[in-house]
Amino acid sequence: MRPGVSARCDGPMPDLTLDDDRATGAWVAPLLSTLLTLPACVLVYFVGGLSAMACDSCAGPEADRFESSFGVAFPVLLGGLGLALFLLAASWALPWERRSTARRVGFALAAPVLVACVYVVFTVLVDWP
Repeated sequence: MRPGVSARCDGPMPDLTLDDDRATGAWVAPLLSTLLTLPACVLVYFVGGLSAMACDSCAGPEADRFESSFGVAFPVLLGGLGLALFLLAASWALPWERRSTARRVGFALAAPVLVACVYVVFTVLVDWP
């Protein structure tokens, strides 16, 4: 050390502390939701699409009732699956901070639950033969 120079630094010290607001494990809920929601959406879409063939052997008024109810129910199914995928994306897109943990977990839980509810609504809306 040179004479006349102190070892003490008088300037501002940078803040080297860790960001305490960051949520640890914030990725767990969206990941589990992704592993449940995506396969469930594919399965429900596949089953919903194939159910259009449920009345292939029907004729007359029974076929008309089925086709008109299916024409309403399938767009409802697609809209619900789209909403579930939006909730899943929102659970990933929220900031990785503690204050967003409840919303992130809520969106992550709502996505697969919505897929199941939409399928139930679809089956109720269709006038099955």
